[in-house]
Amino acid sequence: MVNFDLEVTEGVGIAKFKISASGNGESASQDIEIQIRNPNPHTTITQAVVLEANQKHTFDVQPVGIRGTNTGTLEVSNIPPIDLEKSLRYLIQYPHGCIEQTTSAAFPQLFVNQLLELKPTQKDEIPKNIATAIERLKQFQTAEGGFSYWPGDEDASAWGSNYAGHFILEAQQQGYTVPVNLLSRWKDFQQKRARTWVPSNNTDEYYRNQDLDQAYRLYTLALAKSPELSAMNRMREMKTLSLQARWRLAAAYTLAGKPEVAKTLTEKFSTIIPPYQELGYTYGSDLRDKAMIVETMVLMNNLKDAAPIVQQIANTLSSNRWCSTQEIGYALLAVSKFVGDSESSKDFKFVYSLNGKSVNAGSSTPIMQIDVPVDGSNDRKVGIENKNAGILYARLVLSGQPLMGEETATADDLNINVRYLDTKGSTIDPSNLAQGTDFVAEVTVNNPGSRGINYQEMVLTQIFPSGWEITNNRLDGFGGVATSRPEYQDIRDDRAYTYFDIRKGLTQVYRIQLNAAYRGRYYLPAVQCAAMYDNAIQARVVGQWVEVTTPSNI
Repeated sequence: MVNFDLEVTEGVGIAKFKISASGNGESASQDIEIQIRNPNPHTTITQAVVLEANQKHTFDVQPVGIRGTNTGTLEVSNIPPIDLEKSLRYLIQYPHGCIEQTTSAAFPQLFVNQLLELKPTQKDEIPKNIATAIERLKQFQTAEGGFSYWPGDEDASAWGSNYAGHFILEAQQQGYTVPVNLLSRWKDFQQKRARTWVPSNNTDEYYRNQDLDQAYRLYTLALAKSPELSAMNRMREMKTLSLQARWRLAAAYTLAGKPEVAKTLTEKFSTIIPPYQELGYTYGSDLRDKAMIVETMVLMNNLKDAAPIVQQIANTLSSNRWCSTQEIGYALLAVSKFVGDSESSKDFKFVYSLNGKSVNAGSSTPIMQIDVPVDGSNDRKVGIENKNAGILYARLVLSGQPLMGEETATADDLNINVRYLDTKGSTIDPSNLAQGTDFVAEVTVNNPGSRGINYQEMVLTQIFPSGWEITNNRLDGFGGVATSRPEYQDIRDDRAYTYFDIRKGLTQVYRIQLNAAYRGRYYLPAVQCAAMYDNAIQARVVGQWVEVTTPSNI
């Protein structure tokens, strides 16, 4: 046996090798292909400018990330920017797949043609993405007919059932095929829940969201052309109806053919939502709630009052503020519906220059996107000139995966500790392991209670080197310490996603069994843990280089 090292360049893609051997007048060769991947998440940098009539601007193109991962897009619009390229990319590439995230990734794609003149690839990909999401929803449907938060769960998620049901109804209206059984069982579930719902006097956070759950449920039934008027009327008489539930109930009345009731419900009430970020339940925030209000105003044909809220939404989407999948999904949905109903002109013209060539361009939709090569084939400059009487918004969006080893450690209202153990429970150094070694990755997660709340919908992300293999994740009672039971766990070839809730002041332990399978030097990526609906709660342990060596007995 002959061992030799192979070194790859700083890029991703398919590496091709040819091995040739000869002897005794004979020769043989074999071609081998190896997938070179980068485990780091994508990073996006945006340059933005507002162009007055006939004004020019030149963007510098500095590729983000390593070769093979970087992309560039020039995004031009005559509406306030909503970071459409970055937002859609985030939703589509998001690695987790609960009912909310599955729905959020697909829902805005139903309406993106209201905003954007689709490229041929988008015209092909978007219908496939939507059809795939509808098919995937079958995995979430419970025996009762609702949708669970994770595939295979027995209990239905109230918000997940509303949100996913809303999506399939809108998809069906646009001509997508929705399985009859999927829809009818969901509708039966919604009707039963709507008819039996009663408000609770409990002041716990969960119960404070129940009126919005019910209002959204009633909205989906009205959208399905089966309004539950008795339940709607009972809710309308509630003295403690929240602002969010009031606006959603108004949307239900509008769809049920009672616009005068919708107007009475909302005409004396505010649209101001105090800032908040919900970790679970309805996955809400002030941004999401504003988007839901805009959707209601569009239904009520009140575009004048919706316009300033749309501006607020656009300001948030185009800022550096982190947004959850629920926020982005609903915000894009609402803005798309607003623009689709607006009678203002969507046409605009401009000139852009790339590789020294000027191109006259324009669009009949509010946003136009142009691919910008970032592979070294351009002159690292993109120019744009506004040819309209009004202003244009231009953004250069550059994305890519950074080099390994550039991450930093953090502990923001969350603590994690990572250890590697042998099969007897003793701590080992993972940087140098003999081939064939069985060992365990152990992560201890602690909610320090600094926020004074229990954490919901947490995700622990562990990506392992190519030379290690996941062999068994069932390690109850390993080393005398119980392995915590996750809410859901997604084990893939080279990574594990572990989902859980953790109460304030508590510590939980998660373990994955591994084997040092292939000799070589590899990068062990950072271990990360975060709240999926508030990334201000996160912790990260940096990665390191590790080596799998020849066993001493060989």
